[in-house]
Amino acid sequence: MPVLERPDGCGLYHEVHGRPDAAPLLLLEGLGGDIPGWRRNIPTLARSLRVIAYDLRGNGRSCEPPGPCTMATFVEDTVALLDHLGVERAHVYGQSFGGMVAIELALAHPERVRTLVLAATHAGPARASPVKVRVPKDEPWRALYAPAFVEEHPEHVAEDLAVAERQPRHPLGGRRQWEAMQGFDAWDRLGSITAPTLVLHGTQDLLVAPENAERLAAAIPRAQLHLLEGAGHLYHSERAAQADAAVLDFIGRHG
Repeated sequence: MPVLERPDGCGLYHEVHGRPDAAPLLLLEGLGGDIPGWRRNIPTLARSLRVIAYDLRGNGRSCEPPGPCTMATFVEDTVALLDHLGVERAHVYGQSFGGMVAIELALAHPERVRTLVLAATHAGPARASPVKVRVPKDEPWRALYAPAFVEEHPEHVAEDLAVAERQPRHPLGGRRQWEAMQGFDAWDRLGSITAPTLVLHGTQDLLVAPENAERLAAAIPRAQLHLLEGAGHLYHSERAAQADAAVLDFIGRHG
């Protein structure tokens, strides 16, 4: 099993898909996410790119964080993985919490980022635009999807939930990521991002308000905004073909 062990003993599980000579695309998953969460996307993306997916510390098959984390912790993990794989520069695609890691990576190490895709994310919770819709407390998973999608595609949602349930449990992982997110605020630094940037967001996202996408795109120089009409937070599961096409088109034009 491909695992990169960090100096603090935390092992990072990762996978590489696609041709070794293709341009690298790094996938950064959300809080509590895992590589199987990209299973509807990796096959398409890997047809033309070398897709690098890894479970953030505290996610999937990576280790539980041995101590407190900041956003810099996840950026350092990411840079170490790129170094381990011999990748100098990559297209970086971050979703939700992974989008925040991607923002900080692009600011701290601009030389490592060829293009940037920021999806269903924001630049820090303290000043993020809030969501206005709540879901039942006993069904928190509903916040991941557009309301209509849950009703129209129950078998799709059931499969997603079943796949997620099979992943390793991390009692502290989500807490450590949440703590890192609370200390993150890059709103005033977005203008320093130099990488060509695509901001991708579903208009029915119940976890991260779509207004945040508009704010990111307005603050990042020359950023392109792509809204997926009617899609929820897990737009890449609900609208895999549409999302993948937007990402591949952007990379093709700017990569």
